[in-house]
Amino acid sequence: MCIGVPMQVLQVDGAFALCHGRGERRRIRTVLVDEVSAGDWLLVFLDDARERIDAQRAAEVNAALDLLEAAMQGHRRPHQHADFVLPSQMSAEEMRALTGAPYRPENR
Repeated sequence: MCIGVPMQVLQVDGAFALCHGRGERRRIRTVLVDEVSAGDWLLVFLDDARERIDAQRAAEVNAALDLLEAAMQGHRRPHQHADFVLPSQMSAEEMRALTGAPYRPENR
């Protein structure tokens, strides 16, 4: 499985950008997202930018990655909740909205 990491562009060099994210700096290929500028946020997979995102989305992804990292290290915080709902906890209407399925009122 490949996980996207939010990284912020520090400097652009042709089809590459020097980016910073999650405590590291990396040279990222940017050909899949057109032109980028310093300050832009990118979602990076294996040193390739796949999507331009805004700062709010970068913070959301970072929060999810923080939760994943804590879980992998065995840290458990019983009263901490993620800022998202797992699909298993969604209503039928929420699942349809998530998947893009048309809304169909249930027959009751």
